[in-house]
Amino acid sequence: MSNLKAVILAAGKGTRMNSELPKVIHKCDGQPMVHYVIKAAKDAGAMDVCVIVGYKASETKNAIYDVVDYRVQDEQLGTGHAVKCASDFIGTEGDVIVLCGDTPLIKGSTLTRLVELHKKLANGVTVLSAVVDDSTGYGRIVRDEQNGFVKIVEQKDATPEEQKIKEINSGMYIFNAEALSAALELLNNNNAAGEYYLTDTIALIKKIGLRVSAMPLSGEDVDDIMGVNTLEQLSKAEEIMKARNSAGN
Repeated sequence: MSNLKAVILAAGKGTRMNSELPKVIHKCDGQPMVHYVIKAAKDAGAMDVCVIVGYKASETKNAIYDVVDYRVQDEQLGTGHAVKCASDFIGTEGDVIVLCGDTPLIKGSTLTRLVELHKKLANGVTVLSAVVDDSTGYGRIVRDEQNGFVKIVEQKDATPEEQKIKEINSGMYIFNAEALSAALELLNNNNAAGEYYLTDTIALIKKIGLRVSAMPLSGEDVDDIMGVNTLEQLSKAEEIMKARNSAGN
């Protein structure tokens, strides 16, 4: 699994946390949330990790004691823009995992499975997805009749039929670095929010003929993708983490 890098998005303030601290350094079971994400990436074989910082960047850096690279996103112009800030780090060799700094429950073993599937299928990009009971608010994974990946459609753009889909996008991916770099160059912000969406790179990569797949998590593994946006969700994540630790997982 050499030649694997990771980019972790950690630039946001997280206004719903009702705190002046950068969201990703709120502690979950004694450690900053982003610490667990960095560990999972390294456990999956990422030799180099780059954390994208923005809001109170120095505070985030001071809270991270792992050896990582940093890139600064001065303006929060979307996930695609955040990843583009690390273009020089991503380069064109090997593969790159893109993760979110507010998902402390992601496991290295899950990312290892994602990396293995990606390499086995020689994909341009592999999406980490999950099958959930309530998919409200999430991007849906649209598949064809052969169960192949078609696209990710956001809640606001989904048809009534697509809104019934239970497989959701986790916001975590592994890309072929060369394909990602090429797609980032083509990315635009022609949308209602005026933001650069990382999900748009997936459509671009598919369009140039590279294979795209999604690896769905189910059952208890679904907790892996839980994002923390509120103090209530942080408390829930901590509860799950403690239960996992006592079970030896």
